[in-house]
Amino acid sequence: MELSEQKIREYSMRLMKSRLRLLCTNGFYGLLLMHMVLTIDEECETAATDGVRIYFGPDFLENLTDPQIDIVMMHEILHVALQHCSRSGDFEPEKFNIACDIVVNSIILESMGGNRKNIHLGQYGELMHETPDGKEGAKFTAEEVYAMLPAMNGKKPKNKMPGSKVKGNGGAPGGKNGGDGGSDDSDSNGNGVFDDHEKWKNTADDNTLREEWQKRIIDAAEAVSIRDPLDQRGLLPAFAKRIIKELRKPQTDWRSILNEFVQEEICDYSFSPPDRRFGDSDFFLPDFNEKDEKVKNILFMIDTSGSMSDDMITAAYSEVKGAIDQFNGKLEGLLGFFDAAVTEPEPFSDEDEFIVIKPKGGGGTDFEVIFKYVAENMTDEPPASIIILTDGYAPFPDKEKSNGIPVLWILNNKDVEPPWGKIARIEV
Repeated sequence: MELSEQKIREYSMRLMKSRLRLLCTNGFYGLLLMHMVLTIDEECETAATDGVRIYFGPDFLENLTDPQIDIVMMHEILHVALQHCSRSGDFEPEKFNIACDIVVNSIILESMGGNRKNIHLGQYGELMHETPDGKEGAKFTAEEVYAMLPAMNGKKPKNKMPGSKVKGNGGAPGGKNGGDGGSDDSDSNGNGVFDDHEKWKNTADDNTLREEWQKRIIDAAEAVSIRDPLDQRGLLPAFAKRIIKELRKPQTDWRSILNEFVQEEICDYSFSPPDRRFGDSDFFLPDFNEKDEKVKNILFMIDTSGSMSDDMITAAYSEVKGAIDQFNGKLEGLLGFFDAAVTEPEPFSDEDEFIVIKPKGGGGTDFEVIFKYVAENMTDEPPASIIILTDGYAPFPDKEKSNGIPVLWILNNKDVEPPWGKIARIEV
């Protein structure tokens, strides 16, 4: 029976209200959902996504409460954000579907405070979220969970996994809250799936789309991270932090570069801290024996001029974060931005202080403003070194402008060759 326009509007309104609720209560998911088209599809028995749209069958939607709709929306957008739709490759389809659902449902459980009642879909039961050995799926990738599951040889699950009407299920095959095989998305009869992965077959493995979703995840994470930290609803879910760390692994081996730079350049410049063996001497020598000393007072400057794209700035920002991660709490410094002027650098001593410093700029490029700023504003405690992340497309100042402070240029291309200073390169 064809739905009336009034019913379609009614169901569509429920989906839009769900998206708005998630914007308020779980902002990360709500922001990602803004990129999806929400569709009422009479041919869809339950819910599905193809990476562009999220489909809801009207009968399925009719029997869900508002909180349950939110759970299904989170389930579908996670499949999209994690690019499950295009990652199946040569895996057994049913087995890979289960692996993806274990990961997704466990992430939702984590985001909903760990209360298993929050991932219960009424007549559909508790969504499975554990690996066969009882660990939470959120700790693993879909491929890792896939490797833990028994082979299915193309067969449909025999038992009713979550969520079916059968009580006491809800786990992964062989898991402590499951049986000997199954899918977390069984319908009320234990057949089929609530989340129809068949539409994944229409999703191509598109590098452009994958990169676009990587950017959307980063943008959503940045948006929720600047909300009032006292508002727990606005905080970034733990899983998103892990995803971003994987998405934006720094290309630079900062420990090697900075260790070399510190030994060869910074210590030669600062002679700090002095070697205690020569404490009574007229000479001060750098102490290379203090393995636990922090690398301190490094000034990072990121080029935010018009020639730097958003991706370039994000890559540069990620490299600085990578340096902090690699030094594991033993790197302190300041982060500033520049174009034709300098944004006042802000100090950081750990990752939490770093991530709240946001890029500013967008004009022309002038390297001299960095050294002018240091000379005029940092005379009491000049930086031990200056690390400049840039595309290099601007005139380089004379080396004398650095006032002897060691400079490391991190360039995002192979075309530009600074006439002085140390050089490292990254690709964007």
